[in-house]
Amino acid sequence: QAQLVESGGGLVQAGGSLRLSCAASGRIFSTYGMGWFRQALGKEREFVSAITGSGDNTDYADSVKGRFTISRDNAKNMVYLQMNSLKPEDTAVYFCAAQSSPYDTIYQLRNEIADYWGQGTQVTVSS
Repeated sequence: QAQLVESGGGLVQAGGSLRLSCAASGRIFSTYGMGWFRQALGKEREFVSAITGSGDNTDYADSVKGRFTISRDNAKNMVYLQMNSLKPEDTAVYFCAAQSSPYDTIYQLRNEIADYWGQGTQVTVSS
């Protein structure tokens, strides 16, 4: 059974940093594209960042570009999201997702097309 488990969320002051982790297991292979998404209270889920299976290509939402960095360690089946210069508007539940198709991986993840989703981890940024 495929599984994605996020961790690393918490409460941080504005300007601070957090590192989210996503552990993949089961059918999720290192060739899968991976993405991070978030959903704030009362809002729709939105794309945050994506990375291809090889790690060669990444993409970011404009709202986090320059502050967040996505990375992966295929040997450990882990994906990370380093979040710096956090703002109160970054407060949300953050989800990771896996996309199995090797074609247009970034495009699909940007459009929230994924095969597997994690349960999410809460990030709260206080002002």
